Order: sequence, then structure tokens, then C-alpha cells
Amino acid sequence: MTDINQLVDLDAGKLSGHIFTDEAIYQQELEKVFGRVWNFLAHDSMIPKAGDFIQNYIGEDPVLVVRQKDGQVRAWLNQCRHRGMRICRVDKGKAKAFTCTFHGWSYGLDGSLIQVPRQDSSYPESFNREEYGARPVRLENYKGFWFGTWDEEAPSFEEYLGSAKYYLDGYIDRWDGGMEAVAFHRWVLPNNWKFMAEQPTSDMQHSEISHVSAATVLNKGSDSSDRTARGENPTGRQFFSDYGHGGAWYGLKGAEVANTGPAMQRFEAQPEIAEQIDKRLGDNREVRGHLNIWPTFMVLGNYTIRVTHPRGPNEQEIWAWTFVPSDASDEIKDSIRKDVMRTFTPGGMFEGDDALNWEEMQEVLKGRKARDSGFTYRMIGSPIQWDEGPYPGGSSSNVFSDNAAINMYRSYVDMMNAESWAELKDLRDANRMGPTT
Repeated sequence: MTDINQLVDLDAGKLSGHIFTDEAIYQQELEKVFGRVWNFLAHDSMIPKAGDFIQNYIGEDPVLVVRQKDGQVRAWLNQCRHRGMRICRVDKGKAKAFTCTFHGWSYGLDGSLIQVPRQDSSYPESFNREEYGARPVRLENYKGFWFGTWDEEAPSFEEYLGSAKYYLDGYIDRWDGGMEAVAFHRWVLPNNWKFMAEQPTSDMQHSEISHVSAATVLNKGSDSSDRTARGENPTGRQFFSDYGHGGAWYGLKGAEVANTGPAMQRFEAQPEIAEQIDKRLGDNREVRGHLNIWPTFMVLGNYTIRVTHPRGPNEQEIWAWTFVPSDASDEIKDSIRKDVMRTFTPGGMFEGDDALNWEEMQEVLKGRKARDSGFTYRMIGSPIQWDEGPYPGGSSSNVFSDNAAINMYRSYVDMMNAESWAELKDLRDANRMGPTT
């Protein structure tokens, strides 16, 4: 097993490039990170009726998420217990049962094995179908979003969120009618999955460099505020919490710079909607720049919500949904969809900027000297505050900071070292980043 501690020195702000390329480290991540934490699998709007299902992944393990006849939801490993074939090869749909196309073993909506061809004539009497159901996933629902984990020792999802709950709710718990997914894209990029995880967790500075051309095009001829050129001293905040969650946003409610597109602004300007938000969130908090719930549940301010699936140390597969308020008009829903499509989809202007950065970073890491040289995290001039004012957890009053990224990698190292959740909690208590003011 690779000693991750020899490759990470966060006190000096250094990360070795080997953690983004090494196959042994990647296999350790599948076990210690993806196999242990809570992973986003589905939203209620994706599986509204009995028999509806969607296929997703935990790491590289395929998982089926299925609405049961009684309205409950179950998830299980999409692998036949006979010879390991994928039970269901369809991305989504509706079913009464699932039959493996290799040898015909059939499974119920709950993953139980319900039929085995030639069982009476070819299997011994001791063969018990109940022992060969698909491996279940532990599930929890959080405000319409279903998260799953393999680890029975993991804390509840809400405990896992910790102080990040305040910020996540600012995105997904704004409206009485909830949210729904209206569009879906997926694509593959040749880079390590941690690059995308880090960016919504911490990196706001890239926007004023990488995205300046796209922002200029989008805002040409418009009196709307530039989405990236925020001036020399932009308002906003960066936050982080235990287990690697983090995010940042420009501006505050009532500030000159808005975090969402015109369609969402029009929707939330309606008096009855504004009243809902005030009632649900208390202070109508504006925290919608971008956010990552570790490892790869990402929310962007224009309401693309996505996950990144690792596909080896040098590749990631991105699944991105456009979410809209369920109670919005069709015109507003479509406007939000179009805004996401032209910004953060495979053909989106901002997405193309990010993809090029990550691809070039991974390409450079093919060099041995480049891997040894590694990366620098020294943007720590903005002090860390703890539970400052209305902001729970650790935060910085400057959006331009590496603090949340450093916290993410500290948690990552703890996960890679810990053999259990109990040990992980002890490591987190010992290595938590405290206030510097």
C-alpha cells in the first residue's frame, strides 16, 4: 500500500503529482474514499413511480436505484451473483423485475433473487435463493436527494454533512415545491477525478483568468453584471467543513453582483417565492457560487448538479443534471436549461475552459519531473474564522483562498490512512484546521 503521507505536505502547501497518476493510490481511493463515504445516486424526480429505476455508480461499482411498489427506494450492486454479469444494462427505465441476460437469474425490485433457471433439476436442495440476492447499498434521503454508502459504520448523511448542511440547504431547500431534474449530460475527460472535486470546493480565482473570454461573450450587449470580473476586492466567502466539503461564492444578498442567471432571479423576485425562501432559510442566504460535498457531489450557481465518476487515475466521467424549481413556469425552466447548456455542459463555454485546464495538467503529469515537482497551495493570506457570524464551520472572508482545498486534502489523507470510521473521526479531530484569528 502506498504511503500517502510521503506525498502530501500540507503544512508546506505541497502536493506530489503522483497522487493524481498512481494506480495503487487510485485503487486505495476506491476502497478508502468511495467505498466509505456517502455518494449521490438519484433524486426523487428521476424515479417518481413504482418500478422506476436509474443506474449510477459508487466509484466504479454500478448501482441500481429502484422505486419500490410501496414507494420506498432501494439500491443494490448491479452485478449478478452467478457469474458477475451486469444485471441491468439500461441507464434508466421502468421494470417489474430484472433478468440477467447471461444465464437468466432474475431479481426483484429490491434486489432479491426471485428465479433461477433449472433450479429444481440442476441445483441441490440446499441451494437457497435468499442467500444470493444482489448486494444492498445503505441509502438515505436528504430533501429529495438519495445518497448511498457501502459502509454500515458511516455516520448518518446529515452528520456527514456537518456544517456544510447550512450551505447545501441554501441551494436545494429554497422553495416549497422542491426541485426537479429536466436535462442530463454525461461526458469523459482525460484527467484525475480530484481536479474537478477541488475546483468547486475552493478555486474561485481561476474564473477571472480562465473564464474571462466566455464571460465577455455571454455579457456582450447586456447590462448584467460580469460573472467573473468582480473587481479588486470582491465580496463573498469561502467555507469548509469536516470530511472535505467546501465551497465559495461571490457577493451577498442585495449585493451588486448576482450569483444566478436572469431566469432564476425573475422567479425568486416573485413576492410569494421570496416569502417562501425567507421562511425556509431564515435569512434568505445567498450561497450559490459553487459547492462540493466530498467526494464528488457538486452544485453550481446556475443549477447544474453533477457527480464525477472515477475511471482510473487518468480519467473521469461526468454526469450532470440541470435542476429547476418545480413550481417555476415552463418558460423559466427552459431558460435555466438553456443557460446551463451554453455554460456548463460538454459544449458549454465555461466547461470547455475547465476541461482544457484539467487535460493539460494531466498531460504534463506524464513527465517524471513534473510528478515530482507537484502542486503548490500557499494562498492562505486570508485568515480562517470558525463559526463566524451566521457561517458555521471554517470560513474565510476572501473568496480567493486555498484554505478549503487544504482542508479537502487533509480530510483525504485522513481517509486514506484510517482503517475505520472510528479511526477516521479521531484523525479528523486531531487534524482539523482551526481559526487563525
